[in-house]
Amino acid sequence: MTIGAIRKFVDPLWERSIVPALVEYGRIPNKSVAFDPDWAAHGHMDRAVDLLVKWARAHMFEGMKLDVVRIEGRTPLVIIDAPGASEDRILLYGHLDKQPEMAGWREGLDPWRPVIEGDRLYGRGIADDGYSLFACIAALGALRANRIPHARCTIIIEACEESGSFDLPHYIELLADRIGKPSLVIALDSGCENYEQLWCTTSLRGLAGGTLTVRLLSEGIHSGASGQVADSFRIARRLLDRIEDADTGAVADPAFNVEVPADRMKEIRAAAALRGSRHGLPLLEGVRPVTTDPVEMILNSTWRPALSILGAEGLPPASNAGNVLRPMTKLRLSMRLPPNCDARRATARMKELLEHDPPYGAKVSFEPDWEADGWNAPEFAGWLRASMDEASRAFFGKPLAYMGLGGTIPFMAMLGERFPDAQFMITGVLGPHSNAHGPNEFLHLPTARNLTCCVAQVIADHFRRPA
Repeated sequence: MTIGAIRKFVDPLWERSIVPALVEYGRIPNKSVAFDPDWAAHGHMDRAVDLLVKWARAHMFEGMKLDVVRIEGRTPLVIIDAPGASEDRILLYGHLDKQPEMAGWREGLDPWRPVIEGDRLYGRGIADDGYSLFACIAALGALRANRIPHARCTIIIEACEESGSFDLPHYIELLADRIGKPSLVIALDSGCENYEQLWCTTSLRGLAGGTLTVRLLSEGIHSGASGQVADSFRIARRLLDRIEDADTGAVADPAFNVEVPADRMKEIRAAAALRGSRHGLPLLEGVRPVTTDPVEMILNSTWRPALSILGAEGLPPASNAGNVLRPMTKLRLSMRLPPNCDARRATARMKELLEHDPPYGAKVSFEPDWEADGWNAPEFAGWLRASMDEASRAFFGKPLAYMGLGGTIPFMAMLGERFPDAQFMITGVLGPHSNAHGPNEFLHLPTARNLTCCVAQVIADHFRRPA
């Protein structure tokens, strides 16, 4: 396999076919089920599936089989089988559902109106990770066009990831015979620290979350009564202090913490050396990050727990807030957990800490509804480590780098448990300022093309690996 042969297939396909298709995909507001409970009635998810399926069918080679699988009451799943020169299996993964719009898109940009500016394609869900199906088929097409053998490959594109992938286990069970027991899993839903080399994700944080509700009054009353009855927001604040140090953000309880493995610490120090003082955060002028130490910064976002308040109820807009002591405060909590932390145990501990003996006898409830284990990569086989590094040097011009991801991909923990002997290549295009889930999300097009070529090489090397 030569660099030029793969490039000759991949780059023109991206330019003439994939980018236009992604622009069309970016116009579809197919928000994940957690953000659009009436997704089936609205039809946006089906539109996105139809678009991807139409493109895939037009670019599949002989012998490939595509199905849209549907389980009653669940989001659809696209599965594509590509025959290979052996019955060894590779599983490739991506998703097509999207996060909601989010406020703050700069002038000239809109979540549902894709715009190309230089090397960037802006739009919701394109980098996270609507590009994945296109990249998988392009990689396999490059191998087939150059008569390079590969194992049997199965591509699955789900439509529930941004809601926690709770539909996916049902499809994995249903399609177990078609998926088989892959010896390699390639997932394209991750990120990169820069756009200059291939980045392999070696860990993912878990997640525990839910809704905290604090009630003290049966109805709102004039704030002249303040001082006689506690403000519900103050009670919520005190309860959160049981979990998080408000001064530092540290979460000290043992239920939320693990020891960082030695091999991950080595990778973190190497990634910190590449990052230096860069952090890629859109901080306002004069605002400092929690720490400027790159090692500590990476640890904080990959192997340490962190609490965030995602939303609130019971608080009127500031412009319409009367002088009233509100009857309740409701907060949406998200706790990112270290990769090896038991999410179920952590969730139970959150509930215990928040509900036990509330101040003033306030009526407090914590209703968990978000839970996922993190993932720590198994040791890399020598052939895979070498293949990814060679691919990075060939198509990016720099060596492979490793990173932990602060987000969660529930599918990885599930697959790691289901296929303990599999190797994992977890990678993606979400680099500095690409802003997945936030405003101004973009796909860095050169990185997407280079990554597609790297995937092709790894699939080819998998076939040639030592027995």
